Amino acid sequence: MGKLTKNQKLAASKVEAGKTYSLKEAASLVKEISFTKFDASLDIDVRLGVDPRKANQMVRGVVSLPHGTGKQVRVLALCTPDAEAAAKEAGADYVGLDEYIEKIKGGWTDIDVIITMPSIMGKIGALGRILGPRGLMPNPKSGTVTMDVAKAVKEVKQGKIDFKVDKTGIVHTSIGKVSFSPEQIRDNAKEFVATLLKLKPTAAKGTYIKSIYLSSTMSPGLKVDPKSVDESNKAE
Repeated sequence: MGKLTKNQKLAASKVEAGKTYSLKEAASLVKEISFTKFDASLDIDVRLGVDPRKANQMVRGVVSLPHGTGKQVRVLALCTPDAEAAAKEAGADYVGLDEYIEKIKGGWTDIDVIITMPSIMGKIGALGRILGPRGLMPNPKSGTVTMDVAKAVKEVKQGKIDFKVDKTGIVHTSIGKVSFSPEQIRDNAKEFVATLLKLKPTAAKGTYIKSIYLSSTMSPGLKVDPKSVDESNKAE
């Protein structure tokens, strides 16, 4: 292991080994232990008591974060001509159909989200090998295949994200930036965890939310008491 930098040592000194923090404490401390020169992403990792190998225990959903993610999301709307104007007005960065399908076939994937219509999925199916591995394939479950393209574009631009549990039982996503206030971080974390609780599979037994960690890019992870996230509206 390489030597710790001055900032890494400072960050490590602020984190108590083995301590479980309340969400309120972690939301403030994570800002203090972030020393990147850029506005680092704020990540949350939630370990769930599920077996993702079983279809009836798969956890996948979407959440609209109250304060967005802080990221500039590049949206491509693949839609019919009659829906193009509304998609542009809603904030889509790229709008069209056949020309963008050809562009993607040529290797272009300089986008974060693709939103399309059910009637167009037949054309997009051929792009699966390119879009699938990059997590760009539109999916009705994540709200990216819809008749109301403009509404979906607007929601994504405002901070709607989709997530799913990985094969180890962990849900990992970004819920903001270090520049967010502690209150904004808490609000986003609470909304995300509340959504996970609503998605609890009936087949999941025992403790559902096993652990929560909050971290920023290159910072140590802070263990958060799940009760402080779920019940923080009542007592912080």
